Amino acid sequence: MGGSVVDTIADIAAVIVLIVVPAGAIYLFWKVHVLPEVIAEKRHHPQKEAIKTLCILSLFFGGLLWPLAWLWAYSKPTLYKLAYGTDKHDDFYKELPAGAGSPVEQISRVRADLERLADSGVKAEDLKDLKRELRRLENKFAGPGGKEVD
Repeated sequence: MGGSVVDTIADIAAVIVLIVVPAGAIYLFWKVHVLPEVIAEKRHHPQKEAIKTLCILSLFFGGLLWPLAWLWAYSKPTLYKLAYGTDKHDDFYKELPAGAGSPVEQISRVRADLERLADSGVKAEDLKDLKRELRRLENKFAGPGGKEVD
């Protein structure tokens, strides 16, 4: 091999070592540090905003807070459930499954489910509050095209 070929190979290796490797390391460091946030989002953790903040703080503190964010993302928020009655984030209840239809169609399905419950022997007074809430929702969404009416 000639001296110019070796120099070219050395130049390419230097560019890789000086530019590509540090950029890749920074990208990998960032992806690992947002992993608890992604996990919390996927699991509908009720405190996902706090976990996201802890992930950002962990980036600035060199990763010292990352294990705490990781554990928090995988924790089951039992005390949160005791305090607020749910262990899911509010966004979990706002997301509608694909093909769920308009609010009016969903209310009709729930009303049919309540009628099936009543036919199967559930006491009418146990369903009274639910039927009242359904009437309230029907009035709320009684606008044209199932749009909410204020």
